[in-house]
Amino acid sequence: MADTSMQTVPTVTFKEGACCENNLPVLLNNTSNEMIRKVSSTSRFQVDRVNSVTDDPDDVNNTVDDAESPAHRNKDDSRQSFESPTFGSSPPVSPTDTYASHNSFSNPYETNFKTFGRYTTEALPHMDHYRNLLSATTAMKSRPTLAELHEEKDTEENFRSKAREKLLASEEKLAEEGLKKKSQEKGALKFGWVKGVLIRCLLNIWGVMLFMRLSWVVGQSGVGFATLIILLSAVVTTLTSLSMSAICTNGEVKGGGAYFMISRSLGPEFGGAIGLVFSVANAVAVAMYVVGFSETVRDILKVHNALMVDEVNDIRIIGVLTITFLLFIAIIGMEWEARAQLILLGLLLVAIANFMIGTFIPSTPEQISKGIVGYKGKLFVENLGPKYTDGENFFSVFAVFFPAATGILAGANISGDLKNAQRNIPKGTFYSILISTIVYIGIAWVLGATIMREASGYAVTALQSAITTNVSANGSYQSSLTNTSAVQHQPSAFSLAQNCSLGMDGKCEFGLLHDYQTMETASGFGPLVTVGIFSATLSSALASLVSAPKVFQAVCKDKIFPKIHIFAKGYGPSDNPRRAYLLAYFIGVAFICIGDLNAIAPIISNFFLMSYALINYSCFDASLARSPGWRPAFKYYYMWLSLIGALVCIAVMFIINWWTALITFAVIAFIFVYVHYTKPDVNWGSSTQAHVYRSALQSALKLLAVEDHIKNFRPQILVLTGLPSSRPALVDFVYTLTRKISLMMCGHILIGNQSDCLREINRYKSGTVYQWFKQRKVKSFYSVTSATSFRQGAQSIMQNVGVGKMRPNIVVMGFKSDWRTTHYEEVDGYFNTIHDAFDLEFGVGILRVTEGFYCETNQNEAGHESLVQHKLDADEEEIHSYPSTPTMLRKHSHSSEGSFPDHNGEMPQRDDSHQLLMSENRLRQQNRFAKKQKKGTIDVWWLFDDGGLTLLIPYILTTKLYWGNCRLRIFIAGTKRGEIDREQRQMATLLSKFRIECKEITVIADIGKSPEKKSEVEFDKLLEGWMLDEESGESQEKYPWKISEEEKDLLQDKTKRNIRLKELLVKHSSDASLVVMTLPMPRKGTCPTGLYMAWLDTLTRDMPPILLLRGNQSSVLTFYS
Repeated sequence: MADTSMQTVPTVTFKEGACCENNLPVLLNNTSNEMIRKVSSTSRFQVDRVNSVTDDPDDVNNTVDDAESPAHRNKDDSRQSFESPTFGSSPPVSPTDTYASHNSFSNPYETNFKTFGRYTTEALPHMDHYRNLLSATTAMKSRPTLAELHEEKDTEENFRSKAREKLLASEEKLAEEGLKKKSQEKGALKFGWVKGVLIRCLLNIWGVMLFMRLSWVVGQSGVGFATLIILLSAVVTTLTSLSMSAICTNGEVKGGGAYFMISRSLGPEFGGAIGLVFSVANAVAVAMYVVGFSETVRDILKVHNALMVDEVNDIRIIGVLTITFLLFIAIIGMEWEARAQLILLGLLLVAIANFMIGTFIPSTPEQISKGIVGYKGKLFVENLGPKYTDGENFFSVFAVFFPAATGILAGANISGDLKNAQRNIPKGTFYSILISTIVYIGIAWVLGATIMREASGYAVTALQSAITTNVSANGSYQSSLTNTSAVQHQPSAFSLAQNCSLGMDGKCEFGLLHDYQTMETASGFGPLVTVGIFSATLSSALASLVSAPKVFQAVCKDKIFPKIHIFAKGYGPSDNPRRAYLLAYFIGVAFICIGDLNAIAPIISNFFLMSYALINYSCFDASLARSPGWRPAFKYYYMWLSLIGALVCIAVMFIINWWTALITFAVIAFIFVYVHYTKPDVNWGSSTQAHVYRSALQSALKLLAVEDHIKNFRPQILVLTGLPSSRPALVDFVYTLTRKISLMMCGHILIGNQSDCLREINRYKSGTVYQWFKQRKVKSFYSVTSATSFRQGAQSIMQNVGVGKMRPNIVVMGFKSDWRTTHYEEVDGYFNTIHDAFDLEFGVGILRVTEGFYCETNQNEAGHESLVQHKLDADEEEIHSYPSTPTMLRKHSHSSEGSFPDHNGEMPQRDDSHQLLMSENRLRQQNRFAKKQKKGTIDVWWLFDDGGLTLLIPYILTTKLYWGNCRLRIFIAGTKRGEIDREQRQMATLLSKFRIECKEITVIADIGKSPEKKSEVEFDKLLEGWMLDEESGESQEKYPWKISEEEKDLLQDKTKRNIRLKELLVKHSSDASLVVMTLPMPRKGTCPTGLYMAWLDTLTRDMPPILLLRGNQSSVLTFYS
């Protein structure tokens, strides 16, 4: 890189554990930092090459002064003397922009007058600036403060006494939600709480379990524990119903039942998982209930020797015919389905009444032989306690019974077909739980009082001989079993019936424990119980066949999962999901053809229980989030009871079957992760969203109590982008720096009357910008404000943006490339914005790329149309040259960056090939920082010590993926002749202490050399039109942005220095991927607008992407652990 005159110094390498200055061990901070990419131990903290650069040794002798030389002393005499206000100060001798010190002891800026910058107050990077004050053993050097560099001379001494109060106002962003229109039509059939909820829940709760398994539960657990099991099941369902009632009364409930309630409460992740699983579970449950019905019919056919094919195929044939018939009822419409459910409930009630009546009819000898002996107090006492057999226990029996209670969602699943879901669901569900629980307990007590646990069933002859009949006076007969004296003298009928040795193979096959058909035997007319079983199975199957499509339709309408929206279409006034009906039908037929559903039944039960658990948790979570939007009309709930209900449901899942519970959790977790990863575009105001806010608020408040520390410094950047989609490259560059480590805020200033800008502000705040962020995969905040000028808007954003300690500390904006052709006031506002940023103690960065940042239309990497179309009204304009904002309310538009509309607002006509080329170039410009950079270097020109920000920012960039191929090259300025070697080693030591790896360090000793005449002439051309013409009557008061001859002469040395720096930039960094240079500090009241803009233009013109950066003179780097 260096030319032939370069003096190369041997490589200086510093590794962990190396010794440094004064033979003191280096204290390295081994603590990992989130923003620092880990590197291998063999390459960390290494400096590959240290160079010193000079074009001519004689130039060094001519340009680098010795502090002790007479010439130097003479120059000192002509400069203002400076001391810290603490020690007093001398009056200014002559107006100048430089300072000197009386001696090296009283002034901490001893080395400042030795720098290359013609006696500037600026301080070079030095290790003392980053030391802890407590570690000082001698007088230390310190860098000048921001006020000492930036303030006017007549105010700098008083500046330190001014208390700078930082504004803590935060910009409140209101999320607007549109009102959803009701989709109900007048012709749609709606149900009340009886037909819509009560009947459906009763039919699902009174399933086959009532006739086929309740007797077994009483036989195993006894009347007492069977009652406890029923009550425990009722408690679980009641807790779930309380939670469900609270959720469904917290706003309008639409179609989808459990899915709708869970998704709107917990968000699309849980809602989508439950919706999909619940729909499939109901579809499979249809097959399970139909198979149960088919098995009963097959048994009847088998008894009458009327099988069609064989036992298995008969189940399939009957099942397919049955589910087809049920599909026909469902597709006809909800009215016919409701009529069918009403008929089935009537048959079920007749079956229950038939059993109850049968228990009062005197038992026949055959019934007695099978353990059905009528109401007996002694028998009730015997059946009161448990008698577990075959390894059963309380929990295993509870697991068998509990699915009988899981029908409380039958009414909620058709929430879209209810007249008033908020009222109907709670009322119908609670009544169904109350009625079904009373019936279950009543039947359990009747079973315990009338039927023995075990009966042989084959001692009919012996029982008949034990029965004596007494002829009454009127000739009627009474069983001797009803005559106490007869029982005392005759062999006990109970003993004979309970003697299992009399049964077939010496075993009891009847009674509560062994005979699942005992209720049919004990009923008044047995076939009616069979009709009840048919009614229970068909009603459950029909309810599931209706529930599955309804829930699935709601899932499809929300578009959480791809390519299933075709099932969302509804038909008729009731929005009947016929396509979803067909899907559920084919799923049911497939499982009916399988035949054996015993292994699937526990999984289905667990799916339902998971729904209950999430309903309970939804209520708990919504209460815990304390969102103002959680205002359920149903007040009889308690958040901790909801949590207990959720935990109990999960416990029951494992009690029923632990491995099916694990499968259920795995399925739910898989769908949850999928939905969370795909991030569906929905906004339901869920409690999850409320928790995000609550967590963010608590974290922000906790952050206020965390004291700032240099090690925890993060570059929180406010980038003045204007509308972000108009400057994608600027957004991308800053985001590569802040990604995953710190705050990024895009500032947008609308210029014009506030009332005229409000509509635009509301449009931008509505989420359009954040949609663009999402599509471009940028994590940033956005703040828009209106003002009468760019400077005023920038001041407002810088003072008010952020909350607590989550506030920007760096302002970044693009370079105003059209500063020579636009209005002077606009340029002056841009320049004074830099002053304002320093006044507010921000770091300032100005980024420039050759082609500019502004893009009128935006395209993504695939070349599609813009992600966000930005169209303004005819009386609005964007001043494209403003790097920060610029939607302007003007009557014409113009731009200096790229190819944009001319002054008439029309694009010049070009041929198609040219248009294609322009589109490709524009696309390349927009995405230059959105892709990985090629292998290259990031050149850091660390000219003055600003606290280390100029070094930290490029280092962070090298840790990022997009800049990982680029290595750092450090350029520093030489100070004194003969001190080059010492300065090289000091900088290498400093970088090693900072644990910053760089490719090479280059010390440039000839910065003080005068620039070429050609460069000075080019610079003077930039000032054309910016010089104050006093002969024409122009004054400094009227044109403060213009340059007087006195100001130009006063700052001539700095001007030449910046021109010389540009020559060195071209020489050393023209091939760099990025250049980061210390931003020149504009002193208020001394440096005019035009001259400063000319400096920046000179430094950045015709260069690779260059970032001029200046910290606020506070340390952001430390070498202490």
